[in-house]
Amino acid sequence: MRARPGGRVAVELDGVPWRTLPAEPVLRAGVGVGRELDRATARTLRRELRRAEALAVAGRSLRAHDVSARGLAAQLERAAVAPAARAEALAALTSAGLLDDDRFVRRRAAVLAERGYGNAAIAADLERQGVSAELVGQAIGELEPEAGRARAIVRHRGSGPRTARFLTGKGFEDDAVEAALRPGEGDTASYES
Repeated sequence: MRARPGGRVAVELDGVPWRTLPAEPVLRAGVGVGRELDRATARTLRRELRRAEALAVAGRSLRAHDVSARGLAAQLERAAVAPAARAEALAALTSAGLLDDDRFVRRRAAVLAERGYGNAAIAADLERQGVSAELVGQAIGELEPEAGRARAIVRHRGSGPRTARFLTGKGFEDDAVEAALRPGEGDTASYES
């Protein structure tokens, strides 16, 4: 076994180069200089390599953007990560706080609301991501009321049938659309006598 750049080690079998592997799984499997690579150690090494692969795939995904636990599990499955390694990686990332459906659902809901989506579209998106209905309901409850978001769009686009269709297409409920399009709704000026 010889150290290589990038946290890798060259593993030899009977003095003949075999493979260059990541150092951490090799060390976790107990492979060392002069140690025989018996079946049990080879199985442990294979399990540790699968675990490291699962964490590497998950890390790349989480580096790009926050994902739900179910979404990450699906990505790991598509990457052909073994079920046991997949479960272990998900558990490790969850316990480290790197994978958190509660945080994911709140951020995703806020981003979609900011992009002009209504509650129905936000809920549908989050449910597709595999988040529980309870978390979806909590996240939507923390957003600015849907009618207020719809009024902001009406102020920007103007009122009329095209804007009504736009709002409906963005997942706003009929009541929110009607309230936003109602004359006088959302006006900030008030006149008192």
